[in-house]
Amino acid sequence: MIHYKVTLTVAERERLKAIMSKGKHTSQQFRNACILLNCDGGKHGRPFSNEQIAEMLQVNTKTVERVKQRFVEDGFDACIERKAYPEIKDLKADGDFEAHLIALSCSKAPQGRSRWSLRLLADKMVELKYAESVSYETVRQVLKKTKLNRGK
Repeated sequence: MIHYKVTLTVAERERLKAIMSKGKHTSQQFRNACILLNCDGGKHGRPFSNEQIAEMLQVNTKTVERVKQRFVEDGFDACIERKAYPEIKDLKADGDFEAHLIALSCSKAPQGRSRWSLRLLADKMVELKYAESVSYETVRQVLKKTKLNRGK
């Protein structure tokens, strides 16, 4: 396991102290500021162990380690600011897609099959060009959302 060493500059320490003493900051920013100040191994700091910091702030030691790791790998600002959420991908299942999928699943199954499988439905939707690609899991979620019972 890698142990990250935090060494703060005087300016960084002052910014962290400002976060803790005044202004409108999120609880996450306040917590991260406390963690960084308490684990500063520089000449102006007096570092505590991860366990001591976790006990003081009533957080998990993994939280302390992640904050230190983020500081070392991504920098001071990334550690204080909230982590950006990943982009949401475009949904493949719009209303038109769903309507065609439901109609297809209610239709007669292909020759040699007693009923549609999720994979068959996904392949047929691609074949009919309702989508460039679609997974059987997307088909399952759409059908579940509609509460369609194909077993009856």
